[in-house]
Amino acid sequence: MIGIELTPEHPVSRIAELGEQAEAEGFDTVFASCHYNNRDPFVALDRIARRTDTVRLGPGVANPYETHPVTLASRVATLDEASDGRAVLGVGAGDASTLENLGFERERPLRRVLETFKVAQDLYAGERVDHDGTFRAADAGLNYADTVGEVPAYVGAQGPHMIRMAAKHADGVLLNGSHPRDFEWAADQVDAGLEDRPDERGSFDFAAYASVSVADDAEAARAAARPPVAFIAAGAAPPVLDRHDIDHAVAEQIGDHISAGAFDEAFDAVTPAMLEAFCIAGTPETVGEQIDDVLEYADSFVAGSPLGPDLDAAVRLAGSALQSRIDRA
Repeated sequence: MIGIELTPEHPVSRIAELGEQAEAEGFDTVFASCHYNNRDPFVALDRIARRTDTVRLGPGVANPYETHPVTLASRVATLDEASDGRAVLGVGAGDASTLENLGFERERPLRRVLETFKVAQDLYAGERVDHDGTFRAADAGLNYADTVGEVPAYVGAQGPHMIRMAAKHADGVLLNGSHPRDFEWAADQVDAGLEDRPDERGSFDFAAYASVSVADDAEAARAAARPPVAFIAAGAAPPVLDRHDIDHAVAEQIGDHISAGAFDEAFDAVTPAMLEAFCIAGTPETVGEQIDDVLEYADSFVAGSPLGPDLDAAVRLAGSALQSRIDRA
């Protein structure tokens, strides 16, 4: 996979333009990030589908709390139909700080994510579903299941149990990380999950879902990285913070700022250590070298937000760097 994440903080018409450019630059998968305070990702994905021919499309990643899992499955199935079979189901536990704004608690996140994509697979196969687990469904089905093809399920993950679950049950994992130290650790978790993976589930894609900021001006690239790094740091599990010697109190403070909508304060609180740990940022040469380091462990790569201070240039620069490296891998 040579993927890219587009964030609907911009109008959907602009996201559609960038999706079209991404396909032209050699990306084969486009994810739209999912946060209630941005524009609807499925509207954005539909606009991209209209302007592209081959790229796979999906939420990156949707959570099964603010949307009922059966409804989420149907939205992805609709995207699959609208894009002539190009949908990808990207699902994860969601960002705790923003879910709190909506009154949701992330109860039993691993089980919720697993049940979500398993039920989705049954629905896509045309089955009627009765389910009583972390959510309920009674005789649920899709009236248009015959139009839905094989929709791969990718799990957004960071913790060890979610990674292992994905390796055992899903088609791929989107590992939320940017530093090779995280991927070296995660590779062991993937291997542990694959030991229990039934042969009939087929191959598994260990994908790096990394925050990337690339520009000819390294300082401009690093400045553009502060907003997404703030969100990543706020949502990082304690072992991840420890792995990079990040102050837990500062990360928690950033999360509090985000929950309160004080984004400038959150971004200003990002430390140099957080930028190094949670983003691949700099010139094309520097970014390319860091991507090489990540691909020592991962099978594929998704260039995530912010991409860079100039989005058009960043899509071009990231596409060029990734195309050559994935081809070599």
